[in-house]
Amino acid sequence: MKSGNGKKRAVVTGAARGIGKAVAQRLLAESVDVLAVDIDEGRLNDLAGEGCSTRVIDLSDPSQREALAGDAAGYDYLVNSAGMLRVKPIFEVTVEEWRTVQTVNAESVFFLCQGIGPKLNPGGAIVNLSSSSAKLATSTDVAAYAASKTTILSITRSFAYALADRPVRVNAICPGIVDTEMQDNFLAGVAKKRGITAAELDAQRKKAVPLGRGASAEECAGLIWFLLSDEAAYMTGQALNFTGGTVNW
Repeated sequence: MKSGNGKKRAVVTGAARGIGKAVAQRLLAESVDVLAVDIDEGRLNDLAGEGCSTRVIDLSDPSQREALAGDAAGYDYLVNSAGMLRVKPIFEVTVEEWRTVQTVNAESVFFLCQGIGPKLNPGGAIVNLSSSSAKLATSTDVAAYAASKTTILSITRSFAYALADRPVRVNAICPGIVDTEMQDNFLAGVAKKRGITAAELDAQRKKAVPLGRGASAEECAGLIWFLLSDEAAYMTGQALNFTGGTVNW
């Protein structure tokens, strides 16, 4: 079932900022009706002004996730972009902090794939946002985040098998350095602990990238659109690196 105007429909979480916002905007440009989901009502209002439907949801709350899934029948795409990052030395991470990160970053992805995936129209697709940190742990100050993003890779593979006969494809992307607000927060937190400036840390990290720069959120959105589109109709269960060459396995 398409929307009333015959367009395809997508649910995008974490849509108020960063990659999620860029995805919502790219899908609008591709004539897809978008339900933009985030906990940040103020920033969602910006997307509403651009043509998205919006819904304020705390994805750490099972009942709110279930309500979203209950209203998602007849959609074509799901993009799980919502996530959080906390900078904390690995030996100081508390059980509460661990659980909070896992709940937002991994648990919500699992249960949205479970609740929405079987309701997507045949030929639909899911893209989950993992990270290069799922494969390469260069900063142990974000160990809980990295662990959650590794879990997403397993979730992606499992649901790719589980939904293949519908068929709904499930893939993930593993971005490296992306110039977003989350990246700014990471730089500020880690740089302070290392006794350098955020700009110095940013330069160090980008120097290690073969292409010599970070990605834009819009570039990530382009890859995600490809994975959602029929151009990627024979791809499922994959984790695509988007790291400028930093990670190639």
